[in-house]
Amino acid sequence: MPRYDDDDFGRSRSRGASPAGSPVAWVLVGVLAVALLAAGVGLFVAWPKAAPLNDPTAQPRDVVPKGPLDGEEREAVELFKNVKDSVVNVDTVVFRRNLQTRSTDVIQAGTGSGFVWDDQGRIVTNFHVIREAIKSKLTLRVVLADRSEWKVEVVGVAPEYDLAVLKIKAPPTQLKKIKVGTSRDLEVGQKVYALGNPFGLSLTLTKGIVSALDREMESPANTPITGVIQTDAPINPGNSGGPLLDKDGRLIGVNTAIATAREGEGNVGIGFAVPVDTVNWVVPQLIQSGKLQKPDMGIRLVDQVRLRRAGYDHGVMIEAMEPNSPAALAGLRPLSAGPREVTPGDLIVKVDGVEVKGNADFEQLMTRRKPGERVKLTVERDGKTLEAEVVLRGV
Repeated sequence: MPRYDDDDFGRSRSRGASPAGSPVAWVLVGVLAVALLAAGVGLFVAWPKAAPLNDPTAQPRDVVPKGPLDGEEREAVELFKNVKDSVVNVDTVVFRRNLQTRSTDVIQAGTGSGFVWDDQGRIVTNFHVIREAIKSKLTLRVVLADRSEWKVEVVGVAPEYDLAVLKIKAPPTQLKKIKVGTSRDLEVGQKVYALGNPFGLSLTLTKGIVSALDREMESPANTPITGVIQTDAPINPGNSGGPLLDKDGRLIGVNTAIATAREGEGNVGIGFAVPVDTVNWVVPQLIQSGKLQKPDMGIRLVDQVRLRRAGYDHGVMIEAMEPNSPAALAGLRPLSAGPREVTPGDLIVKVDGVEVKGNADFEQLMTRRKPGERVKLTVERDGKTLEAEVVLRGV
């Protein structure tokens, strides 16, 4: 009986020979190679030729018609059109003689924003925008929205509120005074717009909301500015002195400062504006007399060191008082020295319910008041506690 390993098939497999070594395998390989070559030639013939880089017949694309503006877009566009002519650049410039060209170069040393207050050419801005110019006796320049440039006179400054009033001699036809609103009825969340010249980029409009109310910030005079508006409308260096507006284009604040994580950084979404109700009280005073009237009740206080040595560990004492002053009209009593004894003056321990620890406390509480305001004082006299209401005057 034959065995499988005795025939040719059996021997070839048992020896590990490759099928490729057989004539049939070589024929199959050849056929496959011819097929691949033919397919490659066909693909090369069918592949499209590359388009030329240039086309002499190229034409502009058809323009897709513009859709209508939505409500918010129309509001912003109309607001900008109505207010832009009221906003100005306030620049500090240095004149330098150019020896090569024998001409005078005008170099911009600082820039800020402002707005037209009235038809007589008065401009409102921040005090800190013009502070260096005043200190170093540099030239101030106002650039109107029509890009005309004007020399500036300083009407008055109020560092306590970081406000200043300037004046230019532009004709009334080139002046458009801003519409004034109120800040007493502002609400957190309502829409606001900022218009100014950040980084010298004239007439830049940004949008946000009232983020918070009744903030407090320090003025250039190192006194507190109260009632400050916080907004997330993007405000950057150069916006200072520009208007913060409501949706109707009314002035509701003067953009003044930004909060930054590090010195020199730009906007991080926290900006501050002096409220318009403060502006509308300060600016007329600066126009009237060139200075701000400070609240006063017509008294002089006992030196705090002397008072503490005398055994009074709290409050402030009235040392002297002007005749017919607000304090005198309210029935307050100053210190008096007779031939044999000294009668202490009224010891003021509270102002509108806020405790007075010393002279600095009292002065700070007064800086937050305005002439004409009524202030309730709590005083100690002869071992008794009394209440007195004083109507502050301006000095």
